[in-house]
Amino acid sequence: MVSVVNTIDTAHEDMIHDAQMDYYGIRLATCSSDRSVKIFDVKNGQQTLAANLTGHEGPVWQLAWAHPMYGNILASCSYDRKVIIWKETGGNWDKLYEYSNHDSSVNSVCWAPHEFGLVLVCGSSDGAISVLSSSGDGTWETKKINNAHTIGCNAVSWAPAVVPGSLIEQPSAQKPTTTKRFVSGGCDNLVKIWKEEDGQWKEEQKLEAHSDWVRDVAWAPSIGLPHSTIASCSQDGRVIIWTSDDSTSSMWTPKILHKFNDVVWHVSWSVTGNILAVSGGDNKVSLWKESLEGQWVCVSDVNKGQGQQPSEGQTEQ
Repeated sequence: MVSVVNTIDTAHEDMIHDAQMDYYGIRLATCSSDRSVKIFDVKNGQQTLAANLTGHEGPVWQLAWAHPMYGNILASCSYDRKVIIWKETGGNWDKLYEYSNHDSSVNSVCWAPHEFGLVLVCGSSDGAISVLSSSGDGTWETKKINNAHTIGCNAVSWAPAVVPGSLIEQPSAQKPTTTKRFVSGGCDNLVKIWKEEDGQWKEEQKLEAHSDWVRDVAWAPSIGLPHSTIASCSQDGRVIIWTSDDSTSSMWTPKILHKFNDVVWHVSWSVTGNILAVSGGDNKVSLWKESLEGQWVCVSDVNKGQGQQPSEGQTEQ
């Protein structure tokens, strides 16, 4: 059974929209409608405010930690149309890069697997998706996918670097196959898969099953597994599990995990990719696991603390 281990008073002055632990689980980043990003050191059940980052001019929707091999780097996105990449140097957090080439709220940010370098994908209410890549010399290359989703993009998530089955099929001396792919969800009720070919991003698949805005998407880790799995959730109350059994991800099969009585805001996979956390408008977090018979069952659920509300602000488009 899931239980609340610790409660953190962030001292944010408005609704909190995201909270993300870093790779090692020793730092927590939070963001809020109060326009700030806060970073806490978490040790021995205690938390200490390490930094209060102010640079956004609107509610901050989402955060993403980069892989620690690139240092302590955090990305944030906001209603102010900006993406800010922050870096810690000598205990001080400063802006590493600011991207302001969207025409509306930026709703989601996600770092690529570290094998691809320091690469960030961003989804915006203007319907476009941007991919920002660090060249390593302080400059950033930007590519924009215009009209990725009609009305707007709500969520983005990278595919694992290793193509499913490649670790099984290839001798250990060979380098596993890598392909740059990510999934996005939008206000057009669609889930889309994007693939990089010859330096350009192209729509590879369009997955249709939701009847309302897709609020979140999450591509599951697939270490050693022979198939790819994506979870999506929507304002239609449904969580859908999409699976593809071939390395080219050309065919995806949808399966409804559950139909909830309220909007589902977020889906998140465990590190091993076998447990899915779901949170929604019913103010609950539930954990789901696939049985040996292929059925998804709820293994635990817990009420969120009083006063914690889902990030409804992203509807303000």
